[in-house]
Amino acid sequence: MTEITPAGCEPRPRQNLTERQLLQSVVEVALRVFGAAASSVFLIDPETGELVFETVAGAGSSTLPGTRFPPGTGIAGLVAASGEPLLAENVAEVPQFARAMAIGTGYLPRSIMAAPLILQGECIGVMEILDHTPDPARDGMQDVELLALLAAHAALSVELLIRLDWLGGHRVPADSKATSQIALLQRIGVRLPAASEPLTTNVLRLLVTADQLLGTS
Repeated sequence: MTEITPAGCEPRPRQNLTERQLLQSVVEVALRVFGAAASSVFLIDPETGELVFETVAGAGSSTLPGTRFPPGTGIAGLVAASGEPLLAENVAEVPQFARAMAIGTGYLPRSIMAAPLILQGECIGVMEILDHTPDPARDGMQDVELLALLAAHAALSVELLIRLDWLGGHRVPADSKATSQIALLQRIGVRLPAASEPLTTNVLRLLVTADQLLGTS
């Protein structure tokens, strides 16, 4: 996993790679919710600023993880810099679209949705959806709002993995923004009963995976 060290924590050896299952489950959920060709999470390397494919579902899942791109590259770079989500229904109309990069990944999308992963007020990565299937029950802005919610899940997953990696399950420091994490879980609890399928089932799957990981830490 791309190394991001939480404040006040000293490095320690990486734990088992199965801990990445939580972040992978987020992109798997996004792939199904949006009926997309691919879903991915980039993390920003804090030392180089590069965008790193951390996990991928759909097209490129077997080849892209670990691939790096220069800072600011493509739509992901634009979203990382702005900290705002973006919907590009036709990527050919977006000047920042990195066509050569897309061709290099082996998949050239027609549309891209992207949302930042915000952790403790900073953008640490970007979640992207390629060629989603429009849902008659949602308009474009609702799709972006849903992606932003999933990106929040991904950011929470990243923080969980960081702390499992660096703290080995020890108590989290008081300045870790634990209050905001609790608030996020409370919002999920309020919204979940009103959500429709398959979103409800997919979110529950994420929470079960998180519970299992925390139970073995």
